[in-house]
Amino acid sequence: MSEQQLFKVTIDNITVEVAPGTTILQAARKIGGDVAPPAMCFYSKLKGSGGKCRTCLVEVAAGSAADPRPMPKLVASCRTTVMDGMVVKNITSERVIDARKGVVEFLLLNHPLDCPICDQAGECHLQDLGYEHGSEGTRYAFDRRTFKREDIGPYIQLHMTRCILCYRCVFTAEQVTNTRVHGVLDRGDHAAISTLIGKSIDNDFSGNVIDVCPVGALTDKTFRFKNRVWFLKPMNAHRDCDKCCGRVTLWNRGDEVFRVTARKDEWGEIEDTPDGKTGWICNTCRFEKKNTSDWIIEGPRKIDRHSVISQGHYVDVVRPKETLPEVMGRNPRLLMDIHSVSQVNRPEVKLSELPGPAHSGDFKKPTNGSANVDNQ
Repeated sequence: MSEQQLFKVTIDNITVEVAPGTTILQAARKIGGDVAPPAMCFYSKLKGSGGKCRTCLVEVAAGSAADPRPMPKLVASCRTTVMDGMVVKNITSERVIDARKGVVEFLLLNHPLDCPICDQAGECHLQDLGYEHGSEGTRYAFDRRTFKREDIGPYIQLHMTRCILCYRCVFTAEQVTNTRVHGVLDRGDHAAISTLIGKSIDNDFSGNVIDVCPVGALTDKTFRFKNRVWFLKPMNAHRDCDKCCGRVTLWNRGDEVFRVTARKDEWGEIEDTPDGKTGWICNTCRFEKKNTSDWIIEGPRKIDRHSVISQGHYVDVVRPKETLPEVMGRNPRLLMDIHSVSQVNRPEVKLSELPGPAHSGDFKKPTNGSANVDNQ
């Protein structure tokens, strides 16, 4: 049997060989780094995704070796397949950089400045795009569209104000879960993600829509306002689950498990399992198994993406040896225990187990035998 012919494509002066039918975006990801265009809507695990956000626009300087004429307009790299001898410009094209700035400005027209309070902060693709290609101001002089927060299931809250209509959650519900009860309603500026009247997302794999959302539009209600991702330590773990693959990332702070997510690769997409299947996880693993005893810990997860999550996440680092006991001949004495003198610290309160966001009332010690009432 003859070997499959490979196409040679040059992206930003780097040549790579790929199979026929490969898109420009996938070819660029084989090279990696800044050569790979950003993508807010494309998701390789979801059929039909891509072509909506336009952040992956590139310039085709030569269509192929047989027809080296350039394409007159910028094309979406997630939807355009490569040809043998194709020459593509991404970060080396001023047209692409200028167009990408315009696309980012368009995406931010109605997007609120919620980064200081958004749970997606630190792992938000739109935050990265805004930092790299956004401007310090906006030319938009009209009122932004706003929506009320909506509980679309027992574990998921929708912030439609933050949504960029990438359709990832719709494709996930349609292709991963048994039923889809949400989608895009209305058209144009009124388009919004919502559920059917009287319906809620409550199937066993509904939590995966949180993982695929590139912004903070779909949030985990069990994790809301509990902690910042750069204060947590991601750990690879697994368990025997009869519903899913059971391969997850635990986000710990000390011994507390604040959230459980599927494992993601450097492009923010869910990793494949060793048997080649997509590593979607069920709601039982995601929302109900919040103890380290529920899991077999494999070790710290390597942070591939350039993110603030990598700060303080030290892997294969040797801790310096304490020299003070050797110099003193004994261990230093503890002069003060912060938990005994502090008026606000309660070490017995575990943030990850609180039913909702933490408030000051959760840390007030009961006085005169009165019960503590949480602030709502």
